[in-house]
Amino acid sequence: MDQRFEQLKVWVEGLLGIRDADITPASADASFRRYFRVQHGRKSFVIMDAPPGKEDCGPFIKVSAAMAGFGLNVPRVLEQDLEQGFLLLSDLGSEQYLQALNETNADQLYGDAIAALVSLQKNSLGSEVSLPVYDHRLLMTEMNLFRDWLLPQQLGINLNDEQSAALDKTFEWLAQQALAQPQVWVHRDYHSRNLMRTEVDNPGVLDFQDAVLGPLTYDLVSLLKDCYITWPRKKVEAWLADYHRQIQAAGLATDIEQGQLLVWFDCMGVQRHLKAAGIFARLNIRDGKSGYLADIPRTLAYITEVAEQQPELEFLGVLLRTDVLPRLVDA
Repeated sequence: MDQRFEQLKVWVEGLLGIRDADITPASADASFRRYFRVQHGRKSFVIMDAPPGKEDCGPFIKVSAAMAGFGLNVPRVLEQDLEQGFLLLSDLGSEQYLQALNETNADQLYGDAIAALVSLQKNSLGSEVSLPVYDHRLLMTEMNLFRDWLLPQQLGINLNDEQSAALDKTFEWLAQQALAQPQVWVHRDYHSRNLMRTEVDNPGVLDFQDAVLGPLTYDLVSLLKDCYITWPRKKVEAWLADYHRQIQAAGLATDIEQGQLLVWFDCMGVQRHLKAAGIFARLNIRDGKSGYLADIPRTLAYITEVAEQQPELEFLGVLLRTDVLPRLVDA
């Protein structure tokens, strides 16, 4: 195995007082982080390998403690070696929502996930833990991943000046829709690959180290318009209505009507899916991770659906239908 794995093995064996530990991969990650699972007697632990200089364990440790305090079921940091970039974590199991979800259990599993999300948003209000702000610059930077990676580098699409200006205008409108929303704690990747089905306190919540203070609907759209699994629009709207009832009962955004919430939700989805499509292309081109390319058509389909309903998104819808989607088929 590689040198870092050997370092990790020595560290874990020293911590747990065991020899020849059976350490196996626990999950894949789109970043430089890696996760492994180790058994010690009847207990199971997860080890995070976050190479210093590429990944910072600090935000994970800080947000983990805060979210646990808010009542979320997150991995607890049991031991840490920040110099080497290793964390020993409690194990929330190996069954992702993506693996578990089906038409029979979807209402229950999404109900649990929505309740956990409302708990995060409510209990984080007034928190003394500071997070980066999901500001205009970050929103625009993320959408430009679509322009910079998917269009020219993945698909060979080069916009002319008029098209580029139209895309700028679209991005600005989407950013303003996001900034107009109540600002809450945002997990930022609250979807079926980062939620684990657990027997107690479902769901287990992973991959929260990039949390920010940002738009109310961001995590909800990550959950319900997931890049990895699609549900009928009627189901999505029913779950959104349930979320609306819960935030009203929790005293969150009590002046926001369900219709306004739905518009924000759809527009937030467009922003997120532009970012995700760009990231999937970048993972392929820069990092050699081609597996995410299969998720781009599903991701862009969410955008075309919303573009048909929003006049401000007409240019984006036409661009996707006439240029992007046909080239995806050929790619």
